[in-house]
Amino acid sequence: MVMDAGIDRPATRDDRIVSNWLFACCAAVLAMVVIGGITRLTESGLSITEWQPLVGALPPLSEAEWQRLFGLYQQTSEYRLENSWMTIADFKTIFWWEYIHRLWGRLIGVVFILPLIFFAWRGMLRRGLGLKLVAVFALGGVQGAIGWWMVKSGLVDRTTVSPYRLTVHLGLALVLFGLMFWIALGLRGERATAGGVPPSLRRLVWIVLGAVGVTVLAGAFVAGNRAGLVYNTFPLMDGRIIPPDYAALPSLLHNTFENPAAVQFHHRVLAVATFLLVGLLWWRTVQAEAPRAVRTAVTSLMAAVTVQAATGITTLILVVPIPLAAVHQGGAVVVLACALWAAHAMLPRRAAAEAGGREMPTRPRPAHG
Repeated sequence: MVMDAGIDRPATRDDRIVSNWLFACCAAVLAMVVIGGITRLTESGLSITEWQPLVGALPPLSEAEWQRLFGLYQQTSEYRLENSWMTIADFKTIFWWEYIHRLWGRLIGVVFILPLIFFAWRGMLRRGLGLKLVAVFALGGVQGAIGWWMVKSGLVDRTTVSPYRLTVHLGLALVLFGLMFWIALGLRGERATAGGVPPSLRRLVWIVLGAVGVTVLAGAFVAGNRAGLVYNTFPLMDGRIIPPDYAALPSLLHNTFENPAAVQFHHRVLAVATFLLVGLLWWRTVQAEAPRAVRTAVTSLMAAVTVQAATGITTLILVVPIPLAAVHQGGAVVVLACALWAAHAMLPRRAAAEAGGREMPTRPRPAHG
């Protein structure tokens, strides 16, 4: 991560307020990921066939509008090939999940930009932080456009969205979460002492963080290909380590990312490797007698990845029940947060001279009232 909140110094009251706000925004993104997972699992994501960033914030207010939206949905491949049995009452059920998903995204934007304007107006932001947060907000706007780009892939000649676009959409959500979480941690001003953590441990935590990210993205391909609905046994895949149809598709690219058997196998292997890496990180942290803050972060990561592994295996064996699958999707974000926390806790403190000689004085706040 390159977007730090500034040089190391004790957190001020303003820093704590801003960091708490960012943590709240992270919680909202976590909820968004869970809502998005439920929307996908209930096959509701293609129910709204229009993208209206402003007007779309209002739900249908008349029966005529409901009929119009249902008519648009009836033109999709999903309706014609899979849901032609639906009445308008059935349509309303899936519509509301997608509507809530989109509305929550809009609310996140409001919860982000309005306090940001207030904090900037009151002079509560560290030097340079405002521009970084504006960049995060702009990236959130891009995320909305990518969400529509993803939905469009399922409106013509498909009954589901493209797994590639779904992975991009989830990946950017994780980037947004990670940036806000990292900046919030930086505002707390809590890092290990320069000699408190061996360099090898710092290298390992970044390897773990990378493994977590790759595993979560592999899980997005599992979701996009409905690969959790095949080979519902563990640890073997119907008695084999490698499923018999692992190489069913002729193209290496298509087989790797579109063959449900191969996609699930890759996610399994990555998940097990990540679990073992986190276990190694935890063991080495204890052996190195790292500072308490580091041990707390790494132990939290170990606990989170253990729970995540358990929910993932249970979700698979039970053939993807929606509540458990939603918990598993949200758990991926929690694991990411713990990995970021562990990586940040291991960063050495930087002297003020390394960041420019001395801290800049806080800009006076304008008088009000």
